[in-house]
Amino acid sequence: MRKSTRIMPAYREGEREQLDRHWRGLFLDTLAETSNVSEAARRAGINPSRAYKVRREEAGFRTKWAAALAEGYAHLEMETLHRLRMGTDAGKDERKFDLANALRLLALHRQSVAQTAAQDSDDDEEAILAILHSRIEAARAREAKRLAATDSAPCNDD
Repeated sequence: MRKSTRIMPAYREGEREQLDRHWRGLFLDTLAETSNVSEAARRAGINPSRAYKVRREEAGFRTKWAAALAEGYAHLEMETLHRLRMGTDAGKDERKFDLANALRLLALHRQSVAQTAAQDSDDDEEAILAILHSRIEAARAREAKRLAATDSAPCNDD
């Protein structure tokens, strides 16, 4: 059973009279969907300050928060890629999509998502380095093979 986080009155401002006991799940689901803490708090019926306080004090919630954000950015990345490939036609699309801001957000949060993924990985540093070294060696071998094929190709300069 999780410990109860004491919430000061300032963190309750604007909240519903009776909080849904499942606000955490609703908050995290919305965060994964939107990557927006304010919107997630609004849908969960809580003050965003409550969510930040609980995140600071409860390791489990903090872990789930990071996973929800990573999922949200993966969704945004896929949506952006789709828009870039298929084009955006505001006249036919019901949802507004700001491609420039999406790209900016993805660039800003790429490092935090990578850090979260690394922290979630069960691999230790040595295992990760071994994987990286093997990939580098494989790339070098492919490049050497390509160069050898180019060098041995007949030259038709006449």
